[in-house]
Amino acid sequence: MTRQRSGRNPCTARARRTAALLVATSLAAVAGVRVSAADDTPGAAKLLQDSDRSRGGLQAGITWTIKVESVENDDRTESQYVVKARGNDAYAEAIAPARIKGETYLFNDRTIWYYKPGLRSPVSLSTRQRLTGQAANGDIASTNYARDYDGSVVGRDKIGGEETYKLELKAKASSVTYDRIRYWVSVSRTQAVKAEFLTAKGSVFKIATFAYGNKVSVEGVEYDFVSRMTIADAAFPKNVTVLSYSSIHAEKHPDSIFNVNNLVR
Repeated sequence: MTRQRSGRNPCTARARRTAALLVATSLAAVAGVRVSAADDTPGAAKLLQDSDRSRGGLQAGITWTIKVESVENDDRTESQYVVKARGNDAYAEAIAPARIKGETYLFNDRTIWYYKPGLRSPVSLSTRQRLTGQAANGDIASTNYARDYDGSVVGRDKIGGEETYKLELKAKASSVTYDRIRYWVSVSRTQAVKAEFLTAKGSVFKIATFAYGNKVSVEGVEYDFVSRMTIADAAFPKNVTVLSYSSIHAEKHPDSIFNVNNLVR
């Protein structure tokens, strides 16, 4: 009996299986490359540490002067403070105008103490309490988002033509200045470019932008330092507060500056 041959060529079938295997392997390799590229994105904690540094978040002592100019429903105000910061502590003293001169804010970790001449003792304040205009008390101190927020990198955006990482931040404690923040950090500079401050429910109520025209040398290393922070009311954009930074320099601060018992003098 003559056996009927199958229409399939075994060699051809093996070749096809081999080709399919090679394609699958190649696709897996490509996928692996993509995963590796994604892994090159810095973690949120690292991005926050780097961006904090340009906004006063340094372990070494640093001093700056900050001018706070606000426009609120066409009413203009201006004040000025000298800020001394070190690690998680900061001391801010009003130097102008005359009516608030000598008022002092002491930031001990997440606790704020307020004192003005004539008070018998300092009083405790919230970081969220309004300082002036759109600026909260916590906005004039050094930034420590790496400590205060849990963050995640959720993508990339272009802000003003600059490539940025987009982060979502959630407060670790109710004592920090904002519940939630959308935060854009420059890919090339690892400095904050923009922030949206959100309520606990996720509504944007303030928007901030940042400029870096200052430099500071700390322990022989030069860093870019914030020169301007502009905070606008999300619902009423004409209500704006501008924080301008100047006279930035490294300085050793004694522990006594950050002791609440030394505020009364």
